[in-house]
Amino acid sequence: MNTQGANAGERPEPAQDNTLTRRRFVRNTAVGAVVALGTSAISVPGASAASRPQCAALVSGGPMWVTPDCDDPTYNRPVIDSERDLTSPVPHRKISGHFDGTDKKFNLYLPPKGQWQGRFFHKVYPLTDENAADQDIAFGADSGAYVVQTNGGTGYRVDAAAAKFSRTYASKYYGSSRKIHGYIWGGSGGSYQTIGAIENTKGVWDGAVPFIPGTPYSVPSSFTVRALARLVLRDKAPRIADAVRPGGSGKPFEGLNSVERAMLRETAEFGVPLRAWEDSAYVLGLSAPEGLLGFTDVLRAMDPTYADDFWSKPGYLGTEKSALGDIVRGARIDLLTTIQKVDRDAENTPTSLVLASAPAQPDTTGLDFTVVGGDGTTVIGTLQASLDPATRVVTLASGNDTKTLAALDTGVGLRLDNKWTIAFRAYHRYQVPTRPGFYAWDQYRGPDGEPLYPQRALQVGPLISKSTSGGGTHTGKITGKVIMVGNLVDTDANPWPGDWYRARVKEALGGRYEDDFRLWYNDNADHLEGPVTGARAARLVEFTGILQQALRDLSAWVEKGVKPARTTSYDVTGSQISVPEHAANRRGIQPVVDLTVDGTDRIEVRAGTPVTFKARIEVPPGAGRVVHTEWDFAGTGDFAAKPFGPPRPTAEIRQTFTYTEPGTYFPVLRATSQREGDTATPFAQVENLGRARVVVR
Repeated sequence: MNTQGANAGERPEPAQDNTLTRRRFVRNTAVGAVVALGTSAISVPGASAASRPQCAALVSGGPMWVTPDCDDPTYNRPVIDSERDLTSPVPHRKISGHFDGTDKKFNLYLPPKGQWQGRFFHKVYPLTDENAADQDIAFGADSGAYVVQTNGGTGYRVDAAAAKFSRTYASKYYGSSRKIHGYIWGGSGGSYQTIGAIENTKGVWDGAVPFIPGTPYSVPSSFTVRALARLVLRDKAPRIADAVRPGGSGKPFEGLNSVERAMLRETAEFGVPLRAWEDSAYVLGLSAPEGLLGFTDVLRAMDPTYADDFWSKPGYLGTEKSALGDIVRGARIDLLTTIQKVDRDAENTPTSLVLASAPAQPDTTGLDFTVVGGDGTTVIGTLQASLDPATRVVTLASGNDTKTLAALDTGVGLRLDNKWTIAFRAYHRYQVPTRPGFYAWDQYRGPDGEPLYPQRALQVGPLISKSTSGGGTHTGKITGKVIMVGNLVDTDANPWPGDWYRARVKEALGGRYEDDFRLWYNDNADHLEGPVTGARAARLVEFTGILQQALRDLSAWVEKGVKPARTTSYDVTGSQISVPEHAANRRGIQPVVDLTVDGTDRIEVRAGTPVTFKARIEVPPGAGRVVHTEWDFAGTGDFAAKPFGPPRPTAEIRQTFTYTEPGTYFPVLRATSQREGDTATPFAQVENLGRARVVVR
C-alpha cells in the first residue's frame, strides 16, 4: 500500500572490491565466539550456544519474543556472501548476505569510521527486497548511522536477526565496544512490522518510527468503504471535489440526495478525510481495477460463502429494501452470453474474444469470466480477462489454463458475473470489531452497542494484520521510544488510526506515556511515499523529510535524553482529524503556510489584472527555520523557487502575479523548513503548502 524509492543495486562506478565470499557465521560452542568458516574470524563475547536459549513466545500461541540474548531457531546462521567498498551514493562498505537454509537476504551499508556515531537505521516493508534506497543510505551516513535492509517479507523476525548480526559485524568493523543504538522505521504495511517489532522485542531496537499507520482492521475495510461509495457517488464526485478545494463552498454534502449524503457521511465517519475528495478518482479507486487492490481474491479464499450469503440472506445490502440496496443490486452483473469470434496469435492461442452481448452496467471491473457448456451451467473453466463493454471485446490475460483456452470457440457460452466484487464493497459492515475503541465502526452499532448488521464468523482484518506484523500487535506495550507519523489526507490508512494507537500506548504505559511516545501529523500529505510530481504536487507535499527528522530526533531522545517536539495538537470529530491553524498551537515539526489573496482564499478578477498574494509561514517553536519558498501560480505542480531572505522561524511574504488568460487557477506556495536552517542539505527538509483560488474572467 505504499511506494519504495530506487534501489541501490550493482553500481558500475569504480570501487575497491574487498569481496570475501560466503562467510558462514556459527557460534562456537566452546568459547561463545562467532567465527567465519574459511576466512578470518570475527569474534564477539557471549555465552556458548549450549547455554543460549532459543527465542520463544511469552505465551502459548503468541508472537515470538526476541532479545539480544536468544537465538531465532530459523534465522540463527547468517552467511556473508560479499563485502565491497563502494563510492555511490556515498562512500560506504556494503555487506551482502543471507540466512543459511532460508531465502532471506540482508544488506548492511556502513559509512566510514570517522562518520559513524554508534547507531543504525533499519527500514522495513513487506514487499521490499534487500537493497536499500540510495536516499536512505546517504541519509544514514549523513546522520552518523549505518543502514540495515532485508527482504524479510512479513513479520519482524528476519529483521531482528539481521539487526542483531549487524551489531556483531559493526563492532568488529569499527573496532568499537560502544553500545550500538538501533532504530526501525516503516510505513503502511511496514508500520505493522515496525509496531510488531517494537512491541515484541526488547533490546534489538531502541526506538521506532511507524508512519502512515493502520489498525488491525484497516485492511481491507479502508478500501471496501470507498469502493462502496464508488457505486453511489461516482457522478457527484466532481461536485464534492470542488466544494473541498480552496475557495470552494466548504459544503461537500450540498447538492446530494439522501442516499448520496448518507454514503458520503458513512465514508467520513469511517475516517476518509473529506479534504481528500479533491482527488475523487483516487478516493473512489477509479484509477485501479475495482479499487480493492486484489483483496477480493484473498476474501474468497478466507470467507468462501460470503458472496452467496450477501445476495440471499436478510440483513445484507444485497437483499436490503432500501435506496442503497437498489443501487447495489443495479450494479450486479450476471450475464450468460456466447462467443461470436475468437482471435488467435501465430501459435493459435486465443488472445481475445468478441461476445454476442455485453452488460448494460457501465462499471465492468471485477468480473468473473466462466466458460460454460451448452446447458449454460456446466463449468469448463475460468478465464483471467478484462472486458471493453463498448466493443464487447474480452482481452485474455497471460497464464490462463490451456484446457480452458482450448475450449474457446464460436458459440461457446461465457458467463460474466461480478457478484463477489460488488458484495465485497460492503464487507466492512459485517466486520464490526469485537474489541472496543475502534470508533470508526460505531456508526454500524445500535443504541445497545450491538452490530446493526449480520457479522461474519471470521474477522479478516486482524488475521491480515497478524500475518503482516508477525503476530499479536497494537497492544501499545512498546519497549522503546516511538515517534509515529500520520498524514491528514491519507485515504488508504486514514489519519484516525494514529489517534487510536496513541490511546493504546497511553493505556499501556500510563504515567510513562509522555516519556516514550509522540504522534506527529503531516498536513497536505497522503499515503504515497516518495517524490510528489505532476498535478499531485500542486496540492500535496513529500513527507520524507519529516520521517528523516523523526529518526534524528528519536536518536537524540534515546541517546542524549533530548525530548522531541510534543505530539501534534488535534481534534477528533467522528473519525475526522483536524488541527489548529497556527504553528505554535499545532505543535509537531511541520511549518504552517497561510496564503491569502485580498485577505481571503478566493478572488475573481479580469484577465490582465495584477493579483497580490500574501503569506505567513510559521515553524513550530524549536522545530527549525524556513529555508525555501516556491511558487506555482497556475496550480499545475510546476514550481519556481523565489528567494525570501535569510532562514528564519517566521516569514512574511508578498508576491504579485498577473493572469492573462481566463480560467480557474489554484495558486500554491510551498515552503520548506529545516532544523538547523541549512539551505543546502537534501535531508530532513519538512514541507507544507498554502493554496487559494483565482477565477479569471
